[in-house]
Amino acid sequence: MGKKYVIGLDGGTNSSKVVIFDLEGNIVCEGKKDLRPLHMPAPGVFEHPDDDLWDTITEASRQAMGRFRGNPKNIIGIGICTIRCCRACLKQDGTLASPVLSWMDLRLARPYEPVDPSVGYVTTTSGYITHRFTSAFKDTVANYEGQWPVDKDTWQCSENPEVFKAFNIPREKLFDLVMPGTILGNMTEEAAKQTLIPAGIPVVATANDKAVEALGAGLLPGKTALVSLGTYIGGMIYGKNNIKEAKTFFSNLASIPNRYLYESLGIRQGMWTVNWLRHLFGEDIVKKAQIYGISPEEILNKEAERIAVGSDGLMTVPEWLAPPDKPFKKGIMIGFHGRHTRAHIYRSQLEAIALTMKNHVDAMCNELGIDVDRIIVSGGGSSGDLFMQIFSDVFAVPAARNVVNGAASLGAAICAAVAVGAHENFETAIDKMVSIRDLFSPIQENVSAYEKINNGVYKSITGFTDPILEKSYHIFKQ
Repeated sequence: MGKKYVIGLDGGTNSSKVVIFDLEGNIVCEGKKDLRPLHMPAPGVFEHPDDDLWDTITEASRQAMGRFRGNPKNIIGIGICTIRCCRACLKQDGTLASPVLSWMDLRLARPYEPVDPSVGYVTTTSGYITHRFTSAFKDTVANYEGQWPVDKDTWQCSENPEVFKAFNIPREKLFDLVMPGTILGNMTEEAAKQTLIPAGIPVVATANDKAVEALGAGLLPGKTALVSLGTYIGGMIYGKNNIKEAKTFFSNLASIPNRYLYESLGIRQGMWTVNWLRHLFGEDIVKKAQIYGISPEEILNKEAERIAVGSDGLMTVPEWLAPPDKPFKKGIMIGFHGRHTRAHIYRSQLEAIALTMKNHVDAMCNELGIDVDRIIVSGGGSSGDLFMQIFSDVFAVPAARNVVNGAASLGAAICAAVAVGAHENFETAIDKMVSIRDLFSPIQENVSAYEKINNGVYKSITGFTDPILEKSYHIFKQ
């Protein structure tokens, strides 16, 4: 019969990735295509231009299939994971009626406004991509986070007419909703032609991107927390119930049916800011990296490793993208002096992300009455040893990095493997397909230093700066 394979699709904010795995979780080959810059014609408007989500998926798929040396007939399923908290408005035939709204678009903080009579369906990115693959009008219920009339207790559309009235989306405009790990349909001939993925293979529902990433990171119930390093950085821990009145977290639908992920407050444009800094530093880093045959990130990491804990007093607040309810918030760097270098700025940004997420995760765990004894760090940022050590030191617990740190694609592949019966259940699939690459232990001297910085100064910064930023917001109006 030959070795079997599953595909994990990770459609993110900045790129689309298509990864082919074997059933032991090994990456066989992959393709990646960066998305075009978001269209921002007005303040608060963030749109994916044209059909960019689908176009990048087809290109990434063709790359992956072009590198695949196995028998295409032995690809047994594909799991679909896409960006959450977006909105796709489709015509009756399933084509786009207007550009897909990014999760950063302020219109998504308000109920749906039916201004276009050509709109036949209002769905998520996963619903749209599912339709492109299968022609079915089905979607995973676990990607309906935000302004959607979904009951998180029943994992179905709400049966309360007042809920539909509040969100202003008629039931007939929604796709049929299914549970994660359900086969949505089969790859059509047209989709196969565009992607080179074999026609007829099962297309499988996953969840929202953070939940799929948690699955691919191997997060299960216990005292382990996940820190997801993406454009949006979040902290998660598994839970059993939908807790509606939480103050410091929300209950997110997990990739395993009828389970929940408790998700802390996060950092908007988190890893985007790190990349922004790298580009801001200019071509010097790129040229230096070319000379040494390493990446620009490795150059910055090597420079920042030589900087003491605390970046010689330079502290950063990573709020480069304000939340809709507090538009005055801005990123801050405070404590500059003449001895600071780009390495200080870079390390300060890494420390800020770790300290901010420590405080967010602590707030969630304190409310839940849980003491975390280990963290998993996933996403591209986890590839740097310096960042991993900073996380371990700031959280004061071991920090694990997995073999596959792009966990969303692996989580999608796990959903596919379970749906087609290649693995008996999600727990078995995690055991077979997820493995730890290395573990970083906290250095006590650094732990003490970060505790002093955090408790003595860092936690209180925004209490002083927010009033100033709120005053300046009305002057600069941006």
